[in-house]
Amino acid sequence: MKHLTTPYYLIDENRLLKNLRIIRQVRERSGAKSVLALKCFSTWSTFALMREFLDGTTSSSLYEARLGREEFGKEVHAYSVGFSASDIEAVKEFADKAIFNSVSQLRRYQNEVRGLKLGLRVNPGISYSHFDLANPARKYSRLGVTDANELAQVAPLLSGLMFHFNCENDDFENLSKAIDHIGLNHGSLLEKMEWVSLGGGLFFTRNGYPLDRFCEKLKHFADLFGVQVYLEPGEAAITDSAELVTTVLDVLHNEIDIAIVDASVEAHMLDHLIYRTTPRIASPESGPHRMMIAGRTCLAGDVFGEYGLNARLEVGDEVRIADAAGYTMVKKNWFNGLPMPSIVVRRLDGALEQVRQFDYQDFKRSLS
Repeated sequence: MKHLTTPYYLIDENRLLKNLRIIRQVRERSGAKSVLALKCFSTWSTFALMREFLDGTTSSSLYEARLGREEFGKEVHAYSVGFSASDIEAVKEFADKAIFNSVSQLRRYQNEVRGLKLGLRVNPGISYSHFDLANPARKYSRLGVTDANELAQVAPLLSGLMFHFNCENDDFENLSKAIDHIGLNHGSLLEKMEWVSLGGGLFFTRNGYPLDRFCEKLKHFADLFGVQVYLEPGEAAITDSAELVTTVLDVLHNEIDIAIVDASVEAHMLDHLIYRTTPRIASPESGPHRMMIAGRTCLAGDVFGEYGLNARLEVGDEVRIADAAGYTMVKKNWFNGLPMPSIVVRRLDGALEQVRQFDYQDFKRSLS
């Protein structure tokens, strides 16, 4: 194909395949089904591969539910913190399961979605998160029902429950205790259900994760309460499968050498700015040369981070920012009117396919 112009997101299907095979292994050994969390990753040009390994999609909005139906084509779980009447009217055409965040929404719209399997999000009062911003059980949390009496009253309306209480949880011992907690406190309710979702934020595809024990735990939980268990992998499905490929535009010095690349943390990897984390560099290799790598917007804090590199960066050098898929491509924006990174997929056979380019007209249409 023609020479690729940076910046672009590069998704590698062989790296993606590594995660997907683990997800399939979990289903085969535990019986737990997995639905892709579109809030994390919605790049539908990879869905032809992903649908071979996942059972469907889970959404947080009408648009995500519609995308799941149109482009993934398997089960569609439609959840929202707050459905509008028009959302409900539309989403019932796309969804298999409608999952409500509150008892009041369930009661308001139950008749509108007759024929769908209805679920309710339960806040178990426990969670795992490195950040309060992403903690579903934080003080005054609006995410899910906490009142056991309310849950009991509406149980006859429901076919399932969702417990989404983790964020990047790679601690199996913590998860195991949390699942026991849910069984102990909600077991009588679970016995009345057909299915239960344990949500996302479970980092079970990382190297070294105790998959045998994980699968045993899920199977035991499903058998104990007679429910179909669902998982909602987001990061677990796509971790380490993509890079943001950039080019150095300028190098300057202010106590430290600073390389300015043709991309931006603010516009193209926003989660790192929100959570004050530092992305990894996939290329060049690490070494003794200390440099800051920064974005090209006018935001003073548009900085990827400080890195030790194997050589001093120069204008024209390529820099690849690692792990640029999850909660990244879905949050890209037009800040400063920067060119939006193209989307490139390296297919399983190694061929590079540029599946999307963006231009000035895209920028203009995003405004008014």
